[in-house]
Amino acid sequence: MTNLNSLQERLGYTFKNADLLQLALTHPSVVHEAPGNIMHNQRLEFLGDSVLSLVLTQQLYEKFQNVGEGPLTKARAQMVNRRTLAEQARHLGLGEHLRLSHGEETTGGRHRQSSLADVFEALLGAIFLDGGFEAAREFILRSFRDAFGELINIPSLHNPKGELQEILQEESPEPPRYELASVTGPDHDRIFECVVFHRGVELGRGKGKSKKSAQSEAALAGLQTIAQRKQPQ
Repeated sequence: MTNLNSLQERLGYTFKNADLLQLALTHPSVVHEAPGNIMHNQRLEFLGDSVLSLVLTQQLYEKFQNVGEGPLTKARAQMVNRRTLAEQARHLGLGEHLRLSHGEETTGGRHRQSSLADVFEALLGAIFLDGGFEAAREFILRSFRDAFGELINIPSLHNPKGELQEILQEESPEPPRYELASVTGPDHDRIFECVVFHRGVELGRGKGKSKKSAQSEAALAGLQTIAQRKQPQ
């Protein structure tokens, strides 16, 4: 492990229990090469994901009191997408402190988007356990302030299809497939319904005044499906 003092300076948070920080930085791949029962950061990632969602949901709810559930959900989806979380990790330099297996190191795991997003969420879980909810909340709001300003304007997903494809490519090179499910209404007021599939599994459905808008809504639904997979059952 590299010296963690400089990292904690960048975080603006000093751990009372440094073992939690080291655990957050331990990639699951280490388990396959290290002897004994080595713990890794997936449980902290699970915890941090929930803390992050709660903090940002509360912030959006309080900041935009006249905005409905749909736009708020879309805004939160953008704020917690894998690319954004990986950017946060890069900004903090988490990758250089990751503890990886030799195989993961040689295949670029230190810079991989999924690994960086995961370690950022694990870090949030570690801060929550070490300093409590307020410490985690302060860190999250400070981290996202640069990316989203002071949340004066509600963020929105500008390219949900691209975002969905990027996330799915981490699992498989196969792209999402969109199908037109139905067209209803008179010629001057058509409603299109599209379904998005990945590897034969339906991820979401959407409706719109055009096939393009229906596909975008289906992609948004697909992003929500993926986010729900990470939530506790």
